[in-house]
Amino acid sequence: MVFKYLLVLVCCVYASYGRLSELFLDKEWEEFKQIHNKVYSKQEENRRRLIWQKNIDKITEHNMEADNGHHSYRLGMNEFGDMTSREMAAMLNGARGHSVVNGSTFLPPNNLQLPDTVDWSKEGYVTPVKNQGQCGSCWAFSTTGGLEGQHYRKTGKLVSLSEQNLLDCSKENMGCNGGLPQKAYKYIKENGGIDTEESYPYLGKKETCSFRPSEVGATCTGFVQVTAGDELALKKAVASVGPITVCIDASQPSFQLYKGGVYDEQSCNPIVFDHAVLIVGYGVYQGKDYWLVKNSWGTSWGMNGYIMMSRNQNNQCGIANHAVYPTV
Repeated sequence: MVFKYLLVLVCCVYASYGRLSELFLDKEWEEFKQIHNKVYSKQEENRRRLIWQKNIDKITEHNMEADNGHHSYRLGMNEFGDMTSREMAAMLNGARGHSVVNGSTFLPPNNLQLPDTVDWSKEGYVTPVKNQGQCGSCWAFSTTGGLEGQHYRKTGKLVSLSEQNLLDCSKENMGCNGGLPQKAYKYIKENGGIDTEESYPYLGKKETCSFRPSEVGATCTGFVQVTAGDELALKKAVASVGPITVCIDASQPSFQLYKGGVYDEQSCNPIVFDHAVLIVGYGVYQGKDYWLVKNSWGTSWGMNGYIMMSRNQNNQCGIANHAVYPTV
């Protein structure tokens, strides 16, 4: 009799817990939609909520493992929490095409003393984090980031440059369907410059080219390639030159939901790439070497738009394979 009573009590507790859990998720879902301005049809909302709940489960499981020392980074909910990693890669990861091999090769300065830590975002070289929206234009954002840094290095003025200019006018690239920073730098050189963000604002979709020579914010004379796969050469370039444009494999679910810590993802493929980003520094965090990387997915993602990616881990995610910076 006592056993039956306890069994009923346990069942009641679990049922009550389940209702509380569902109420909590309802509240969290409503907050998620409100914070990120999500609007769905009824059928679409049911599907998106299921994906969102699966991502919550991934986050919870991963972070419990991180608490037990199994991971060096944590995951968290962001504006992409209602999407699968495959959807993310198809929509946002737009680094595509064959590399252009017509840049010069990086040669480090003689007697270069490498500092332990570099962060060009604290030195005036880096504009605030931008958001490419639902467009595979990462290649344009990493391009402008690299040129913004070199323009600042030369002139002492930080000018936000127009990704929309590249999206509309860089014919060798494919707009929201992808492209490469090398081809974008080639366009800027041949075009005689790129307009400012202010004069040619971002729309997140390809439009008719509206470049105006009178609104040029920066020019470039070409680009320099860092030896492919060489993380020491990349470190020397970051330390001596400034922000560096790179292409990486960002297709893993863990990248989509990254929140903080040193991103160490063994499933990354070092010989493929699908996303272009900007290295703005490097350092060591809790004993792990990292690259400090600026993304173009807004500030709700990662560490206010940044990620610390593993450094000296066999070129993880292929981060050193396609490293370039513009000459000005």
